[in-house]
Amino acid sequence: MSTLYTVLWFLVAIGILVVVHEFGHYLAARLAGVKVLRFSVGFGKPLLSRRFGRDQTEWVLSALPFGGYVKMLDEREGDVPAAEAHRSFNRATVWRRIGIVSAGPIANFLLAIVFYWVLFLHGLPAMKPMIGEPPAGTPAAQAGLAAGDEIRRVNGKATPSFQDLRLNLLRAGVAGDALTLELADGRSVRLEAAPMQTENLEQDILRPLGIVRYEPEIAPVIDKVLPGGAAARAGFRSGDRLIAADGKPVANWQDWVQLVRQHPAQSLRIEYERQGRRGELTVVPEAVDEGGQRVGKIGAGPKVDEATLATLITEVRYGPVDALVQGAVKTWDTSLFTLEMMGRMVVGQVSWKNLSGPLTIADYAGQSAALGWISFVGFLALVSVSLGVLNLLPIPLLDGGHLMYYVAEVFTGRPVSERTMEIGSRIGMFLLLLLMSFALFNDLQRLIGG
Repeated sequence: MSTLYTVLWFLVAIGILVVVHEFGHYLAARLAGVKVLRFSVGFGKPLLSRRFGRDQTEWVLSALPFGGYVKMLDEREGDVPAAEAHRSFNRATVWRRIGIVSAGPIANFLLAIVFYWVLFLHGLPAMKPMIGEPPAGTPAAQAGLAAGDEIRRVNGKATPSFQDLRLNLLRAGVAGDALTLELADGRSVRLEAAPMQTENLEQDILRPLGIVRYEPEIAPVIDKVLPGGAAARAGFRSGDRLIAADGKPVANWQDWVQLVRQHPAQSLRIEYERQGRRGELTVVPEAVDEGGQRVGKIGAGPKVDEATLATLITEVRYGPVDALVQGAVKTWDTSLFTLEMMGRMVVGQVSWKNLSGPLTIADYAGQSAALGWISFVGFLALVSVSLGVLNLLPIPLLDGGHLMYYVAEVFTGRPVSERTMEIGSRIGMFLLLLLMSFALFNDLQRLIGG
């Protein structure tokens, strides 16, 4: 995937999320009678600037795309004509100020609900929550689970797809809760497991539980060959059947994947069959870092029988009203989980290595866009929720920090002093820089590690 492609979709994603967030502030300010001087997408030097509307609000596109802001009339920031003093932000009631500040994160949550509503209305293709054979000695094996079992609920929460199963197991496992699994055949089993390791939540962290995704035996026939990958460079084509590797027979695609993973940057002599004729090719799997382990990959996918695929795939779809309800529930659950994970990072129960920054977000934006509009809209919904939660944190300079001041004003009956806000701004700047440093460091580690 080209860097330009990744940057383009990152800018599209950031543009959508920032515009919606700032428009929430803008709309709330207008409804509260506060004059808006500038609506900026991005920070720094203005690249484009136009004035519109009764108040001649300046609409700006700035050079640095990592955010935006709405500048309102405020007597604390400059001279205000006496005729417009009543439209200053600082003269609005505390409840109106609370409404204006909270409108940005609320807009992000509403955007996520709309995105999830669209996805649930259209229908989300997903893997069924079926598991493969649990490795011997794991909690799942000891509980009597077997290949083909379909898990419908985890601790009472529905798992319509394997993704939902993973999320619910992750949430319960990080919290150290016991796991009660309800199966499609009516059985209910209880897993006794140690607290889940949280060093890297992107790894296959369910494997220690014995929960692995069900994969039927697939014939060793290549379907898709990624341009520029090791398979393409070696000369493989769609439809090639793999016969043997270094003289050892290849029984199925799963065996082939394991063989490739075990030979990063090592030459493999492959015997194959193409349109009834046999031949030999040499492939050198690319070495990539996966959870701290060096594995091989060649950039090729298997040809899967449609009938077999149909038994593994489900579609999560609802009617218009139910889709809206499920969108709201999904947004709420994701918000709580995001907040919970942040809290566990603070107290040291979850590693800070799981924190992602702009480079990772850009990478995911490009990858999700390449997979199609459904994946990209799902990505936008997830990031929109994260942006809403992040902005509500009680950190000065964020919306949540301002809300903290206004809540204090509600209880004390007087505004927080300028000196207190100045000190708070310094603390907030330090905390944000620290947070951004952690996120960028993690991004660079992922980038260097492949």
